[in-house]
Amino acid sequence: MAKISKLKNKVSGDKSAWFLVIPVLIIAGLAAISFGGGDAFHMPTNAGTVSARPVELSFSDVLRRANDIKTMDIRGNDATGTLKDGTKYTATIAYDPELLSKIAANGTSITIDSTRPFMERMTFWLPILLWVFFIWILLRGPRGVGRSIAAQNPTKITTGNSKKTTFKDVAGIDAEKQELMEIVDFLKNKDKFRAVGARVPRGVLLSGEPGTGKTLLARAIAGEANVPFFAASGSDFSGIIVGLGVAKIKEMFEMAKRNAPCILFIDEIDAIGQKRSTQIHNDQDREQTLNQLLIEMDGFANDTGIIVLGATNRVDMLDPALLRPGRFDRQVYIELPDANGRNEILKLYSNRVKLSPDVDLMDVARGTTGFSGADLENLLNEAALHAVRMGHTNVTREDMDEAIDKIMMGPRKVRKIRDTDKKLTAYHEAGHAFVSQHYADITDPIHKATIIPRGRALGMVQHLPIDDKVSMTIAEVRAQLSIALAGRAAEEIFFGADKITTGAESDIAGATRLARYSITTAGLSPKVGTVAVNQSTAWSGRSALENASEKTAELVDAEIRDWMDAAHRDAKNILSHNRATVDRLANELLRRETLTGDEIREIIANKKSVKKITAKKPATKKKTTVAKK
Repeated sequence: MAKISKLKNKVSGDKSAWFLVIPVLIIAGLAAISFGGGDAFHMPTNAGTVSARPVELSFSDVLRRANDIKTMDIRGNDATGTLKDGTKYTATIAYDPELLSKIAANGTSITIDSTRPFMERMTFWLPILLWVFFIWILLRGPRGVGRSIAAQNPTKITTGNSKKTTFKDVAGIDAEKQELMEIVDFLKNKDKFRAVGARVPRGVLLSGEPGTGKTLLARAIAGEANVPFFAASGSDFSGIIVGLGVAKIKEMFEMAKRNAPCILFIDEIDAIGQKRSTQIHNDQDREQTLNQLLIEMDGFANDTGIIVLGATNRVDMLDPALLRPGRFDRQVYIELPDANGRNEILKLYSNRVKLSPDVDLMDVARGTTGFSGADLENLLNEAALHAVRMGHTNVTREDMDEAIDKIMMGPRKVRKIRDTDKKLTAYHEAGHAFVSQHYADITDPIHKATIIPRGRALGMVQHLPIDDKVSMTIAEVRAQLSIALAGRAAEEIFFGADKITTGAESDIAGATRLARYSITTAGLSPKVGTVAVNQSTAWSGRSALENASEKTAELVDAEIRDWMDAAHRDAKNILSHNRATVDRLANELLRRETLTGDEIREIIANKKSVKKITAKKPATKKKTTVAKK
């Protein structure tokens, strides 16, 4: 049976090949006719000697010396040949059969070449060929063309003989793996579900941020179940030929049915599953492809043994008919890993590199909040590359820190910085560091401070979260605002209000976003109240004060200004009462360029004359100040 199947596939492939072979054969045949010899009129005569120099004869000379001409070769209006005395000649004549007969009667051997030049013949045949080819395509139909081209681009398939990916190769998303264990159990023990009357989900949609492991998880399901795994991308079903997407959908599901039970994975499914439009000028071919996918996923055959896995990071773009039960019955959102998840992912990928004993993966996980699994794998690779550049035999903590800084801020800049700019940057970062340490009881601890330029930043203060936070108190929000504006406050205190720079641009932008979110969305402002002033748009963005009146918009603007001004005053108050300690911290930054969190805490603690201000007092003061305004 296997041989018969292979033979059928071969015959089908041969038929598809004729789609291109037939036009080529037609063109080759017509070209051969074009290059063939033409009609010739030959009258033999006696041979003679040939002269080396041809003479030019006019048409009247040819008529007058007809008895002297021995041979004549005619091509169009040009004639060449030899005279009876052996002299070669060339002439321009008018083609006249009666005249040529009179010349031949004198014993002249005449040969007429009636073949036409190649380009002349192509200008005659090319339009005919194009029309024949066009009519042949119309008779064959676009869907047949799509099927023949689709057969040349088969869906990728991974069978049980290939290298397997299992759940052991997936880390940091334990809850999502548990959700998908039912799929694996169904593929292994189908009768157990049928006995109870349970229907396994026909489709599972994996969504989440890029790099969270959607494709890896799909391969792991196939590896655990030990079934064939068919993979395709949403862009594979689009093409310039109408009907190509529909043909490929049919081909893919037919192949999956022959290998059922199996898993059919469509990555970036939003490329073909976008919402259908009611507009006149819409993409009819894409919508036909989507319709075919909907039919295949929930057709008349309810028990095909095919489980469709889809992956996308744009669920909001998908058509509702694709998301309904019976097609994609289950949606699994893969979140960015938390600290423990990042630690597990780092442990998994660290088996590929040689780590130094001084590398604490949990510390790395704590300092990489917001990193996906792909980001963490790239982090370890960047650390390994830096270790090779530095000549290390294994990846050290220094290599890891360098990789984190490079990914978060960009590569280190090797450029000449003026002493005044470097000094101002040191005091700017010292202001951030001191206020961060001042609010250490309610904010994340400092990991390090540096004035080494990276990307567009001249320096930074990096924090190391103890754990992942899912929410913030109003005290934490106000402390974060004070920390963000502490750099600008330090510039004003130590250099004067007329020497402030644009270096606080990103700090001010970030603080403004936090204040606006807290007031308009989180309901943390008593003046605005517990109302959501902003609305989410269709594109998951936020339109500024879309559902607010002009009076409410003015109130929101005034409240944001009050929060920012209060945070700025709080930062200046803290730094003004501790000028000597901040000055010492800035000088140490100038001398060493980078200070760790422990070094910063030691510098601050060694100054016993520091006037401490409790965290509660400024927070209360800020609230009171905002309330007065």
